[in-house]
Amino acid sequence: MGAQHSHEHGHHAHGHGPDRSGSRRALAWVFLLTTVFMVVEVVGGLVTGSLALIADAAHMLSDSVSIGLALLAVWLASRPPTMRRTFGFQRAEILAALFNGLALVGVSIWILVEAYGRFGDPPEILGGPMLIVAFVGLAVNVTAVLILHRGGDDSLNVSAALRHVIADLLGSVGVIVAAVVILLTGWEEVDAIVSVAIAVLILGSSWTILRDSTEILLEATPRGLDLAELGNAMLEVDGVVEVHDLHAWTITSGFPALAAHVLVAEGHDCHAARRELAELLSERFGVDHTTLQVEHPAPELLQIEGLSR
Repeated sequence: MGAQHSHEHGHHAHGHGPDRSGSRRALAWVFLLTTVFMVVEVVGGLVTGSLALIADAAHMLSDSVSIGLALLAVWLASRPPTMRRTFGFQRAEILAALFNGLALVGVSIWILVEAYGRFGDPPEILGGPMLIVAFVGLAVNVTAVLILHRGGDDSLNVSAALRHVIADLLGSVGVIVAAVVILLTGWEEVDAIVSVAIAVLILGSSWTILRDSTEILLEATPRGLDLAELGNAMLEVDGVVEVHDLHAWTITSGFPALAAHVLVAEGHDCHAARRELAELLSERFGVDHTTLQVEHPAPELLQIEGLSR
């Protein structure tokens, strides 16, 4: 601004994004586990005739593809920013998470279609081998969940992979139940019923990750951040008389950002106000990446709408 009493200060508390080294190691181990067992489960499903095993194998396949993409996304996100991509590839993991969610929906629809064709006319199913494969699957999925839980962080990408694996774990439990029922009663329709339950489980697990990744891509206010409360807290800083053009969004999971235009009363130090605001936003609201334009109000700025005292 060119007004006589205008002081313009752009403050950038630039973070470099969260460290994803733990995520990368966890995803790599889980990718290896799921890929190997996916092959075992496909063979087991074909040999035993169990749709529940094949459904779980299809989910494992989506796991392997999705976790492979997640690993690629973590690598891309670790690349340094450039003049063209000033945040680097931080959003790559959000795109991978969105793909993961869509993959879950596709897998669940395929399972439902296959299960429908088996009701009333189930094939012969070998309950014993089916039970053995299911128990191995349960062990693999428990191991994968522990790896992701211990080695991951608040990454949406890792969260997406974890949802895949948890759904697989519960699917393995369902397959074990179906195998036991078939062995004890010979009721083979239970295989299709368990398959439908797995499909519904997969659909449910996809909802949160699709919602969160879409909100980040649409640059919605980060979940858990009350923008009105934040703006009013900024107004409580000594000397601040107005806050407008207030925006908060998420660069990638665990990396919120904020920008605002702040007016400070004449006689107050804009630099001190900016430092106090940055400290407030970091300590109280967990927002470290801020861009604040702080200045004294010129006469033509006094009528600007915004949060004000």
